[in-house]
Amino acid sequence: MLAKKQKMEAEPEQIVVPHTLQARLISETGEEAGPPIDLPSGITTQQLGLICNALLKNEETTPYLFFVGDDEIKKSLEDTLDLATVDTENVIDIVYQPQAVFKVRPVTRCTSSMPGHAEAIVSLHFSPNGAHLASGSGDTTVRLWDLNTETPHFTCTGHKQWVLCVAWAPDGKRLASACKAGNIIIWDPETGQQVGRTLSGHKKHINGLSWEPYHQNPECRKLASASSDGDCRIWDVKLGQCLLNIAGHTNAVTAVRWGGAGMLYTSSKDRTVKMWRAADGILCRTFSGHAHWVNNIALSTDYVLRTGPFQPVKDRIKGYLNLSTEELTAAALKRYQAVCPDEVESLVSCSDDNTLYLWRNNQNKCVERMTGHQNVVNDVKYSPDVKLIASASFDKSVRLWRAHDGQFIATFRGHVQAVYTLAWSADSRLIVSGSKDSTLKVWSVQSKKLAQELPGHADEVFGVDWAPDGSRVASGGKDKVIKLWAH
Repeated sequence: MLAKKQKMEAEPEQIVVPHTLQARLISETGEEAGPPIDLPSGITTQQLGLICNALLKNEETTPYLFFVGDDEIKKSLEDTLDLATVDTENVIDIVYQPQAVFKVRPVTRCTSSMPGHAEAIVSLHFSPNGAHLASGSGDTTVRLWDLNTETPHFTCTGHKQWVLCVAWAPDGKRLASACKAGNIIIWDPETGQQVGRTLSGHKKHINGLSWEPYHQNPECRKLASASSDGDCRIWDVKLGQCLLNIAGHTNAVTAVRWGGAGMLYTSSKDRTVKMWRAADGILCRTFSGHAHWVNNIALSTDYVLRTGPFQPVKDRIKGYLNLSTEELTAAALKRYQAVCPDEVESLVSCSDDNTLYLWRNNQNKCVERMTGHQNVVNDVKYSPDVKLIASASFDKSVRLWRAHDGQFIATFRGHVQAVYTLAWSADSRLIVSGSKDSTLKVWSVQSKKLAQELPGHADEVFGVDWAPDGSRVASGGKDKVIKLWAH
């Protein structure tokens, strides 16, 4: 008997791993794709994808990511779940997330270096359909570049001071630029000529411009500007008049965003972010919490509002040319509502106090205080699919956060100097950052690692933008050269 007992103790118990599990596929919003199904424990992500596409009856197969709790299923279900501890009696919820169907290829080479500006390039921006590129420089000119031949197209002269920001109207037919003297000029990208009169009224330099979203007014007449004189102004660019002067900040206004639901968001050196009704300039909310200047804000709807009626990724053949204004407006509204169905926009602010704050426009209290950067946070952007937030800091790093609750995901290290600015690829899989160390770096969101190193600039990189169709990246800075990068 004793021998038998010792023998039993010597043999470890075999844990019987179940071969099938009851699971159901649910979307992020909690809608079930179908009834619970029995799945083999060794099921792979490819097989889950086939099942998910079949349950949802998709015409085209869509790639999906699958999560159990917070863990992504990378290879198979049994690798992700610890089957010995999971309660296999219950139904396991597997959350599926559709991925963007197209893939933006990481930019790997410099296709052209375009000199022309006589001073540092301060800002650059692709037009909403990705057809034009505009740059503003310390030499007081705005330049428009031809992207097919990669040569300068027009030099727009009219400003007397450094051009600090450029912004495209959402229909792509007008470009606004603002300078250190506080003047705004509207340009026609087809001719390079000034349209209408110079908009003057600000007493100090202008830090940001934002156009009224296309789905609210396809005429694209209204423009908001944020200035260091503490005011935000709304202009009618057709009449060349200031419609509203929104005063309320007690220090310089650092950024302005025109939301899709008729709200203006401004950030300021007075440590607050304010939300105004764009129609009459009434203050709706003040978001306070930062302990230092707020440098920039990002809106969850930025990408949709930027591209407006265009779908630069899907619509390579320029199908929008033969649509009426009504159809384009409806398309823009549909895209906005897909991102922001209940008109509750989220915004994130970054500050000199080394933190970011995540806000929703229907509550005064912040959703999350996002800490971790060791120095000034200079730039922040939402991914086009609104699932992630990326921030660039003077602590030489780029950080990645979850958009809905502000949870930290990863740090990208590799720059050896302050990171000034960043931009997302249209498929939300890649981030490009521009730094004081004169390099651009492309980071992969999936592998959380450096995807591509892009040296080439001779000095600090101030501006970087990824074309909305994902085809190329433009960068410019202190060395006065614009570089275009492609795959």
